[in-house]
Amino acid sequence: MLLPLISTIFIGISAVFVALGWVTVARRKIEQHKKMMFLGALFATIFFITYVAKTVFVGSTAFGGPEEVKIYYTIFLIFHISLATTAAVLGIIALVSGYKNNLKLHRKIGPITSVIWFFSASSGIAVYFLLYVIYPPGEVTNVFRAIWGF
Repeated sequence: MLLPLISTIFIGISAVFVALGWVTVARRKIEQHKKMMFLGALFATIFFITYVAKTVFVGSTAFGGPEEVKIYYTIFLIFHISLATTAAVLGIIALVSGYKNNLKLHRKIGPITSVIWFFSASSGIAVYFLLYVIYPPGEVTNVFRAIWGF
């Protein structure tokens, strides 16, 4: 399926821009930092739009691997969803605080947010590989059935 690959590429690109944002801020290149973080957020937003579009219009892909691996996949998926949700909320706060020049808050949560974002992006890429590359895709169904099996 092409849409999951495309959305996974977008989240990977987002993580690259966040990493470049870290490098530029460490070098005190603030304007470049702003651009890198904006691009990171832009690609994350494009990821989210493609992910939601696939989920709404096509459905979610259930885990198609062995039954004995499914519980581990489900725990990993819940971990990923928790990280992604946390990263999204903190990311919005970090971006807004940065653009509003609330640097005390931005410097406090920015590094934490970036680390969470990297783990979220990495685990999201791993979910893609588990769903589409390592194991054959399961049935495409509604999101609750895909995650919980009912």
